[in-house]
Amino acid sequence: MRPLFHPAPEDLQASAILHALADPNRAAIFANIMRAGCVEACASLATVGDRVIPKSSLSNHFKVLREAGLIRSKRHGVEMRNHARWDEVEARFPGLLRSILNAYAGEGPRGEPPLPASDPD
Repeated sequence: MRPLFHPAPEDLQASAILHALADPNRAAIFANIMRAGCVEACASLATVGDRVIPKSSLSNHFKVLREAGLIRSKRHGVEMRNHARWDEVEARFPGLLRSILNAYAGEGPRGEPPLPASDPD
């Protein structure tokens, strides 16, 4: 099995993060992972609002988020566990994630990756 690519914190690029979060589905997936702390099954994120995301698309969304440095994925048997890399991204680009996700939250029901009231720890 191929190892998963996770960029080092010093290699995170704003352009990759902006590209990853430009898609409202990926932004919602990221916000849900962040809120949950750790997501054990991709299937739990297959529904975003009133939309169902096909597994093939979901897999690609995780890859884009992972390669942008927004999440860390670990294999546990047949499952992938995903953790948000909020602290690492925040240290490199202070305020970027909160600004992007709050902008989506302000757009209403179509793009609502709501942010927790306080910074995730």
